[in-house]
Amino acid sequence: MPTPLSIVVVEEDRDRAIAIVDALKDSGDYDVHVIGNVTGLARKIAAFLPDIVLIDIDNPTRDMLEELTLASGPLDRPVAMFVSGAAGGLARAAVEAGVSAYVVDGLQPERLKPVLDTAIARFQMMRQMRTELDETRRALEERKVIDRAKGLLMKAKGIDEDEAYAILRKAAMDQGRKVVDVAQALVTAAGLLR
Repeated sequence: MPTPLSIVVVEEDRDRAIAIVDALKDSGDYDVHVIGNVTGLARKIAAFLPDIVLIDIDNPTRDMLEELTLASGPLDRPVAMFVSGAAGGLARAAVEAGVSAYVVDGLQPERLKPVLDTAIARFQMMRQMRTELDETRRALEERKVIDRAKGLLMKAKGIDEDEAYAILRKAAMDQGRKVVDVAQALVTAAGLLR
């Protein structure tokens, strides 16, 4: 049996908080925690380790968004923010802070479930894109190291690129290491010998 999603609701108005909790309970099996005061928001959210954060606020401030960035771990979990009005261009700042869903015109209980589903889906898509970007960057860095090592071998031994790579690959196989690790060791050693 799967564990229920843990949701932190940030809502200063007690009656609205109760309405949100009721709407969540009606739409699914959730473990809901309410934060009624945004002071120290980061610490309070971190204490619950929620799967998703839902914020209902009339007019978010830049300070609140900074606190949210520090606290809610937008890169670790989806964040849905419901605001009353356009909030003077803070939508972009909210998205940059990691908010997965920024909904203007406040929170309507009947829209809660679809917005949460959208926030979760968007968060997962963004996390996958960040993972792919990190992997691509790592592969590029590894390629650069291998190319430097091949260049050193080509210069030192007077061989072509394919022969240099074959030497790196054989050394890696003989040592039970990755080619990039052998290449890095060679580049580091060459740097020490200069």
